[in-house]
Amino acid sequence: MEKRQVQYQYDENHLVNSSKNFYNKENLRTEEMVLNIGPHHPATHGVLRVEVLTDGEYVVDVTPHLGYLHRCFEKHAENLNFQQIIPYIDRMDYVASMNSEHIYAMGVEKMLGITDKIPKRVEYIRVLCAELNRIASHFIAVSTYVLDTGATTPFLWMMRDREHILRLFEWVSGARMLYNYIWVGGLYYDLPVGFEEKCLEFITYLKPKLEEFRTMVINNKIFVERTANVGVLPLSTALDYATSGPVLRGSGLAHDLRRVDGYSVYPELDFDIPVGKGIMGSVGDCWDRTYVRVEECFESIKIVEQCVQKLTKDHKRDRTFDPQEFVPKKIRPKAMDYYARAEGPKGELGFFMRTNGKSDIPERLKARSCCFCNLSVLPELGKGNLLSDLIVIMGSIDIIMGEVDR
Repeated sequence: MEKRQVQYQYDENHLVNSSKNFYNKENLRTEEMVLNIGPHHPATHGVLRVEVLTDGEYVVDVTPHLGYLHRCFEKHAENLNFQQIIPYIDRMDYVASMNSEHIYAMGVEKMLGITDKIPKRVEYIRVLCAELNRIASHFIAVSTYVLDTGATTPFLWMMRDREHILRLFEWVSGARMLYNYIWVGGLYYDLPVGFEEKCLEFITYLKPKLEEFRTMVINNKIFVERTANVGVLPLSTALDYATSGPVLRGSGLAHDLRRVDGYSVYPELDFDIPVGKGIMGSVGDCWDRTYVRVEECFESIKIVEQCVQKLTKDHKRDRTFDPQEFVPKKIRPKAMDYYARAEGPKGELGFFMRTNGKSDIPERLKARSCCFCNLSVLPELGKGNLLSDLIVIMGSIDIIMGEVDR
C-alpha cells in the first residue's frame, strides 16, 4: 500500500494540513482522554472511583463509580433484631457513629411509641455525645479538605484536637470509633463520674483553637483563592438532587432537621443555623460549604455547654438512675412501614423500616444515605472546571464511602 505523505506547516493559531487542510479553525477536533481517579487515591476520601473525561486540563464529564466498600448493612439488618443492628450502623459513617446511633434509636422509639418514656438525662447525654461527634466529623472533613488544597499543618492541628473527643468517647463507651453506646430506649451506661467537668475543660481549650483555625486558614488568601467561586452549587440544583446538610446550607438555605423537626431536646437549646452567604465568592461555592462546617463547630460547642449545664444542674446524676430502665427486652412492633430521619453531620440520615408484626427482626431496613445523595451532584459541579478544581470540589462534598456503599 502506498504510503500517504502529508506535510504540515505551523500557523500562528493552529496546525494546518497543507494537503487537505484538515486541521483548520472550523473543524478542529479536541483530544479527549479518560482518567480514573481512585478507587485508591488520596483525593477521593475513600474507595471511590471517579471516571473523568478530560479535554486537556478541563473536565468534560464526571461519572462516580461506587461499590468498592460494601458494608452490606441492609442485608445484615434482615437477619438481626433491632438492638443487634446498632453495631452495624456504627460502621456506615464510621467518623460519626454517635450521630447515626442516635438517629436510629430515635426512629425505632418513635415507631414503638415510647419516645415520651425516655428520661431527660438520657436525652441530654445523647445530644451531648452527638454534638461532640459532629465536631469530630467536621474536623475530619475540614482538615482533609485543607490538605487537598495544599496545606499540611492545619490537618495536624485538627487531628490533635479531634483526639481529645475520641478519648472522651473511649472513656464513656470503651471504644474509640465504633461505640454501640446509644441503645433503643436508653444508653449502655451513664456518663462516667467527672465526664461533664472534663468535657467543659475540653470546650474551654477548643474555643481559641477553633478561632485560630478560622482566622489563619478559612480566611487565608491562598485558601480563599483556591475555593471561592469554584464548584458553585445553585440552590435550585441542590434541591433537585436532594442534597442536605452543609452542602445544602452552603447554597443559602437554612434547612436543619434539628430545627425543622425539633426532635429530642433540641427545641430547648439555643443555637443558630449557619448558611452560605457568598462572603468570599458566590453563594454555594466550595468556600461557603467549608465556612458552614466551621461555623457549625462553634454552634455545636454552644449546644455542648448547654447540655453540660442541664446535666449538672437540672438533671443531675442519681444513684437510682438506670439508663437501661426503658430498654425493651424484645422489640416486636406492629406490622407497618415507617420512616424516621434526623440531622447528621453530613445531612439527612433516614431509616425506612418494614415490620410484619410477628418477628423482632425487620423484613426490610433501608438507610437513606445523605452522603449518597450529596455525591450524586458531583457530575453537575465538575463539568467545565479544571481537573485540579475537581479535587477541591470532591473534598467540599464530604462523603464517607461506608455510608455510600451501605
